This record gives sequence, C-alpha cells and structure tokens, in this order.
Amino acid sequence: MTGLAKKPNGLGQNVIIQSIGSASGSVVAGAIFTIPALYILALPASYFHMFIASALGGFIGILFLIPFRKYFVKDMHGKLPFPEGTATTEILVTGEKGGKEALVLVISGIIGGAFDFIFSAFGLWSEVVTSRIVSWGEVLSDKFKMVLKIDVSAMILGLGYIIGLRYSAIIAAGSFLSWFVLVPLVHEIGQHLTTPLGAGVTTLISQMSPGDIFQHYVRQIGIGGIAMAGIIGVVRSSKIIAGAFKLAFNEIAHRKSAEGDNAVRTQTDIKMLWIVMLVLLTAIAVFAFFAIGVVPTLYQAIVAVLVVVVISFLFTTVAANAIAIVGTNPVSGMTLMTLILSSVVLVEIGLTGEAGMLSAMIIGGVVCTALSVAGSFITDLKIGYWLGSTPKKQETWKFLGVLVSAATVGGVILVLNKAYGFTGAQGLVAPQANAMAAVIKPLMSNAQTPWMLYVVGGVIALLLVILKVPPLAFALGMYIPQELNTPLLVGGAIAWFVSTRSKNEKLNNARFHRGTLIASGFIAGGALLGVFNAFLKFIDLQWPFGYSGWLNAGWAGSTNGEITGLIMFILLCAYAVWDSMRAKE
Repeated sequence: MTGLAKKPNGLGQNVIIQSIGSASGSVVAGAIFTIPALYILALPASYFHMFIASALGGFIGILFLIPFRKYFVKDMHGKLPFPEGTATTEILVTGEKGGKEALVLVISGIIGGAFDFIFSAFGLWSEVVTSRIVSWGEVLSDKFKMVLKIDVSAMILGLGYIIGLRYSAIIAAGSFLSWFVLVPLVHEIGQHLTTPLGAGVTTLISQMSPGDIFQHYVRQIGIGGIAMAGIIGVVRSSKIIAGAFKLAFNEIAHRKSAEGDNAVRTQTDIKMLWIVMLVLLTAIAVFAFFAIGVVPTLYQAIVAVLVVVVISFLFTTVAANAIAIVGTNPVSGMTLMTLILSSVVLVEIGLTGEAGMLSAMIIGGVVCTALSVAGSFITDLKIGYWLGSTPKKQETWKFLGVLVSAATVGGVILVLNKAYGFTGAQGLVAPQANAMAAVIKPLMSNAQTPWMLYVVGGVIALLLVILKVPPLAFALGMYIPQELNTPLLVGGAIAWFVSTRSKNEKLNNARFHRGTLIASGFIAGGALLGVFNAFLKFIDLQWPFGYSGWLNAGWAGSTNGEITGLIMFILLCAYAVWDSMRAKE
C-alpha cells in the first residue's frame, strides 16, 4: 500500500508496523502453549494471571535480547540464514518495488496458498504422506516401527528453500536419527514390558505406533538435546554475554554509549543504562506479581523471580539462534525444560500440589512468552538491519505491540475456554498445553520423570560438538515431528539445484533470487490462507453447506489420498524448479 501511495520512507514504516504486528503471534504462542494447562489441571485461571504473565514475559524477552542484537544481526551476517526474515524482507522490498518481481511473488503466493488451502479445507489429498502407502513401508512400520513421513505443505517447502541445503540436511539428519534409529530401538528394548513405562503413559510399548513412541520417549531425548545445545550455546556465547555486561557497566559508570555519540543510526539501540533499569523494574514487577497473586510466601516469590530471570536470560540466545537457523522456535521444548527445573526447585522449597502446579505453570507462562518474543524479535531486527531501519525505534515500538497483545490474548483464551473448553471429547486439542500438564503433574506428586532420556539427549548434543555438527539444529530435528523436517530437506535440495546448474555465477544467483521470491510467496500464501481456514473453522461457515462437510477426511486419510498428495507435492516442487530456472541474468 505504501508503495502504491508513493509515501516517503514507506518501507521503514512498514518495518516498524511489521515489528509491532509480529508481537501478537509470539505473545499468543507463549500464552496458548501454557495457560490452557491451568484448565486441563483444573487450576484457577484468571484474566489477571494471563495478562500480567504475558506482558511481563514479553518485556523480559525484549530486554534480554537487545544486548545480543549486534552479535546475531551484524556479527553473524551471512552465516545464519534467517528463513522467516528473508521471506518477510523479500515481500516488503518487492511490494515497494512492484514490477515483475512483485508479479512472481503474487503468483507464487496464490499457488502456495491455494495448494495448502485445498488439502486443509477440502481434503482433496492428504497433508502428510507416509511410507505406509507401499507394502514394504507398511511392514517396516508395523514390525520395526520405522516410517518415513513428509508434510506436503507449500509453506514448509518454501521455508526449506530459504534455510538452504546445509542446515535443512542437519535438521533432517536429527529427525532421521529419532525415527529410524531411536524409535525402533525403544520398541526393540521395551516390547517385552508387561506394564506401561513412564508417567501418564497408559499403553504398552509393544502396542504403540511409531508416532506414540516418538511422542512419549524419543521426543524427550530431543528436549534433552535442545537443553544441552542451549547450555553449549550459552558457554560459547560467554564472551558475548560478558561483553553485554561490560557495556552495561561502562554506560552506567560513564553515562554515555559505549559506541560514542556518533554511533551509526542503523546500529543504535536503547541505551544499556535504560535496559538495566528496565530489567530491574520488570524483575520487581514479576516479584510483586508472584507475591500478590501466585505463591504464598515472599521467599518463594524471590525464588520464582530468580528462576524466571536466569532461565529467560540463558535461553534467550537459544531461541534467537534457533529462529536464525530454521525459522522455528523450540519454545515448547525449552518451556518443558523450564517447568521441570522450576518444579524441582519449587518442591525443594516446599511448594507442591495444586499451589506448586499453579506456580510452576505461571513461571512457565512468563518464560515461554519471553523466549517466544525474543525469538520473534530477532527476526524483526534482522529485517530492519537488511532494510536500514533504526533498531532503537523497533525496540521501543515492540513494547507497545507486546502490551496490546497481552491485553488481548487473555480475553481470547477465556472466550475459547467458554465456547469449546480445553478438556473432554469436544474440547480444543492444545497439544503443547497438554504436554505441559502431563509433565508437571508427576513432578509435583513425586512420580516418574524421564531424566535418563534427557541425559541421553544431552550426551548426543555433546557428541555432535566433537563431530563439529551444529548441536541445536540437529536437536531441533530430533524434537520437531519428522513430517515437518523432510519437506525442509526437499526445499533445501531445490535451492541447491537451481543455484548450481550453470557455470555462469550471475545466472545461478539470478535463479536463486527468483527461487527465493517463489519460496517467500509459498510461505506468505500458506500463512494467509491458513489464517482464513482457521477462521472458517471457527465460525463453522454454513454456506453452501456446513464447513465441516467440506473436509473429506475419509479420502484425505486413505492410501489414495496420500498418493494424490505425493503427486501434487512433486508437481509443486517441479513448478518451483521450473519457474526458478526461468530467471535471466
């Protein structure tokens, strides 16, 4: 719109607007991953808890990320792919320029959006294709619990293209280790057990599907890997963390920016003195929140604040690095680890039962929102870096976006709970919140906790460091469902293919750039139509007949539906290659 209106600095304004708007998604993710667990556990949940936890968590995420902006955005420029940031930047720049590039983006957006909408709304083909569509694949799945899955979403394919072959291959390798080695291994070891193994598990391992084994056991190994990768990342970032502290002390001591008064506009942050003061004020607000409305004693409130501040600070670099690599924030895995650590601490100080579960879930909500906002915000700052925005302005306006989003999300969750609920057969699924509830309940009642699985994941992460493989990307692959990782590999392979077919480097670059536009269109189209699809489901559109009647679930879940999905996905990949190769110097 700003491009059509010929507004001066329209691109800069769009960057700020995008940064404010993206706060809503990150705050909602932080809340929806944790708050519904209060309803699932039959604990008291109020708008006050939701609003304050979301707002304070968002503020913490912004404040803790700012000292690391220069490292992730400037120092690591060209080394981290920032897939979502790349896609958003292409959309903003292309929208400003118009012309042929805008046409490529629009056409690919329509194709990608329509592709994803057709299978999600009408069920004309299956979204997930598995190796069970062939007889040998069915035997491998049933007998050895080995199965290959791929999500045919155009949006995820586009993400894979932008991530590139190197990182997508590492992520896929982690996924293949989980599904082709660890899942069959767990089945082989546990198939002779006569009682269910693990807290909240009601099914024998011998009767579990590969997906069940992954969900109950192998994914916990991935969580351990992510946690250890986070610790490794913190250790490796120790110089950056020390530099952030040094900068803060220098500013406090000398009352001026460490970069001097002539700092480049595009490298100007909120002054570190203000950051330190705001962190202290936010910590005091968190303490007051816990002391007044969450925990019974001041001592427990102090401990809760320390848990929130320490974990949020240490995991901020993990969240930012994950977003920079794969475009997916492992916030649910890190929040699960937060719940485990905070529950252990709370039990030690005498907080158990319902009071302990409520306290741990609120701590998890604050930390989850902090990490979600931090991961999202590093993308915003990278977009601003590419397009020449002032970081200080983005950082300032981000607080407004968080505040408005926090005020809204509590009301939305209350409405969803009243309309649908989060429990029972007709309740909303809320998979992350159910996982949080399943983890926290045994911890607060002295039941089993899968420490051994977490340790195995940690050991794998350490071995990856020795092998010089990025542990976080690999651990993300172990944790994220396989069907979401395999299309990343396909997208990365397409990016490699179109950018290496010619001996002319300029032509290769032109093809890669056109492919990036196509991938960005796939991502944008898939996201927009995904929101539209969710809206139709929410209102249960009755014209021309009930929305639920549009979805051909029987066909989509059949072998023929999967075969159709595979054929359509191959055609989509062929289109992406063909259109990318049309580029000229």
